[in-house]
Amino acid sequence: MKRIISFLAFALFAANSVFAAEAGMPQLDPTYWASQVFWLAIIFSSIYFLIAKIFIPKIKSNIDAREDKIRKDIEEANLLKEEADKKLKKYNALIEEAKVNAKKIISDSRKKLNEDIQMKKNQIEKEIQKEIENAEKEIQKFKISSSNKVGLISEEIVSNIIKNIFGEDLNKSSIKATVSEITKGYKN
Repeated sequence: MKRIISFLAFALFAANSVFAAEAGMPQLDPTYWASQVFWLAIIFSSIYFLIAKIFIPKIKSNIDAREDKIRKDIEEANLLKEEADKKLKKYNALIEEAKVNAKKIISDSRKKLNEDIQMKKNQIEKEIQKEIENAEKEIQKFKISSSNKVGLISEEIVSNIIKNIFGEDLNKSSIKATVSEITKGYKN
């Protein structure tokens, strides 16, 4: 069926082209058709040969090379991503370990510092207690020495007053006894 339609189309075309050649279109002149078909077959076959044997294989090799490069790049990117994920996990693990170590160090330092503070506090309290005891001893010594000195000073003052008032010296032992009795009341 296709052959018949092709033949009819060719016949119509040939009949019309005979009349067209006379009108001034030489490419429609049937005398030139054989040479036109020959050159048409040579040009299209050479174009087909160039495209099929030279250009398409180069294009196909370029496309294949590009696909291989893309595939390799994707594989390399996946490997790098896996390595990056591993390093990120290691980094996060190191960070967590460092945090735990830092907390432990801080806790240990705080504990040691508290122990040192307590030890220093106890030592200072002992020193303060010693100083208090020494001060109390000194106060006691001062009280005793001052009461003795007060007694001596009182005896001198009393003897001077009596001498000035009465004009004569009294017995020192009686003055001493009187002063010591009066001062006993103040000592307690």
